[in-house]
Amino acid sequence: MIRLPFPVRDANTRGGARDLGDLPEWDLTDLYTSKDAPELARDLQWLQAECAGFAADYEGKLADLDADGLLNCVKRNERINTVAGRIMSFAGLRYYQLTTDAERAKFLSDMQEKITNFTTPLVFFTLELNRIEDDALKALFAANAELARYEPVFRRIRAMKPYQLSDELEKFLHDLGVVGDAWERLFDETIAGLSFVVDGDELNIEGTLNLLTDKDRAKREEAARELASVFQSNIKTFARVHNTQAKEKEVVDRWRKMPTAQTGRHLSNDVEPEVVEALRKAVVAAYPKLSHRYYELKRKWLGLDKMQVWDRNAPLPMEDTRIVDWDEARKTVMDAYNAFDPRMGEIAAPFFSKGWIDAAVKPGKAPGAFSHPTVTEVHPYVMLNYLGKPRDVMTLAHELGHGVHQVLAADQGEMLASTPLTLAETASVFGEMLTFRKMLDTARTPEQRKVLLAGKVEDMINTVVRQIAFYDFECKLHAARREGELTPEDINALWMSVQAESLGPAFEFMDGYETFWAYIPHFVHSPFYVYAYAFGDGLVNALYSVYESGAEGFEDKYFEMLKAGGSKHHKELLAPFGLDASDPKFWDKGLSMISGLIDELEAMEE
Repeated sequence: MIRLPFPVRDANTRGGARDLGDLPEWDLTDLYTSKDAPELARDLQWLQAECAGFAADYEGKLADLDADGLLNCVKRNERINTVAGRIMSFAGLRYYQLTTDAERAKFLSDMQEKITNFTTPLVFFTLELNRIEDDALKALFAANAELARYEPVFRRIRAMKPYQLSDELEKFLHDLGVVGDAWERLFDETIAGLSFVVDGDELNIEGTLNLLTDKDRAKREEAARELASVFQSNIKTFARVHNTQAKEKEVVDRWRKMPTAQTGRHLSNDVEPEVVEALRKAVVAAYPKLSHRYYELKRKWLGLDKMQVWDRNAPLPMEDTRIVDWDEARKTVMDAYNAFDPRMGEIAAPFFSKGWIDAAVKPGKAPGAFSHPTVTEVHPYVMLNYLGKPRDVMTLAHELGHGVHQVLAADQGEMLASTPLTLAETASVFGEMLTFRKMLDTARTPEQRKVLLAGKVEDMINTVVRQIAFYDFECKLHAARREGELTPEDINALWMSVQAESLGPAFEFMDGYETFWAYIPHFVHSPFYVYAYAFGDGLVNALYSVYESGAEGFEDKYFEMLKAGGSKHHKELLAPFGLDASDPKFWDKGLSMISGLIDELEAMEE
């Protein structure tokens, strides 16, 4: 099934309105000129006919194809994916621009249903591929080099072989996918429709979350308590969504005989469970020297006996609260990208000039930020909710990194371009690091350097510590749901069980914070997605240490890694840099970079 993009940044997103300059908006005409475009009608008609034709030509016959025949089959399947992906990208991006618009929501739903119906006859493709004997498949690859290029796709498909159901059941689950999508839409529309009143102003969730970074502590507290109040008012809806989604997953996993709730995510990420567990253990063991230590420093800077949840992302007392307008943000990121390698700046430039970025905060627009690759014959689209804070500049650097990665990987073609989530964060986090280092080099005073260092540490804690805590919460949630229905209070208790451990003794937790699981989209849209952030950050920190060491030819190796898209396993991609994610010490290398920044902050206190 074609999946939609969704906002995937951590939940510290921004909202509000200021004079930020000329903020760009998407021009979706590179996909389709409108929902009534004749090209869209033509593609839907073609897709319906081609799906039926593909099934008629190949169902029950895959095992009998020679190498040339299988290559032709794969290419036809790839073309179907491209056309379906183009339609769903258009419908999804249009919807995310204004999620409260009933017509856009209906159009998205209609397109999803049509494409699900059209592609149901294609379910046989992966099922029959998995029935081909290994030796027979190897012989086919040996006979045709162009077919052999698709070996990584076959390998990932065949990883599902032990969990494959009958053809009839697989088709049933494919059709049933639209029901799960409806619950995701309920979540999105509920979140987008929430209204919060702070200091007499009516705000959406973006605007209210933004106030958690306000300099005025009273305003931060009011915003946090209003968030808690509104979440509590809607908690039964959020609990119902989570219960239903987790139960649906449990049923499917049980039928597939998957050993854990996380197994499907690990398979789709093309990563071994023991590698993820090594990452999780390394991060949890590092809580005291990372988050606990940093937040104790911040508690002192803020002059507090105890920090409350509304202080977690508070600006530092010495922080410059000036607003960074769009032109300055663009220049900062582009300068950093060009300084690393002009090729990176070249790829990034069209995003700003051709309507590939939608930056402004607008009523009804989806919260968060993402870079959606659409399909390999078009280009990515970046969504932001830009309000001119330094962290918004880092978000731009992050999403633009995704965009550069997606452009470079596009030459692999539709089936090989997409990277597993664990590797999908590589270029984005690297882009953030380049931008951070550029800003740090230009800091004019010790105070500016301190603020930049603290901001980067906070972002890393949000990316590593917070996301692993999220992952632990999800593990507990899905395990508990297997035992029965969860009340809102049950879910609240699971949420709080990971918060104190990850944030540390510097914090107290207000009444109502236990509901803050409710608004995080990852849990609903893509269970266990979150560990990919920590994986990506750790990987990039290790990569950056190689870059800083002056390793010869690093830039060329880096571009080759991004160009590979999903055509190589993480072991193959990291080997040219002398790195191996399956080595437990690998994660310590990444975590030590964060710890080193905290060391520098502590040294500035002496």
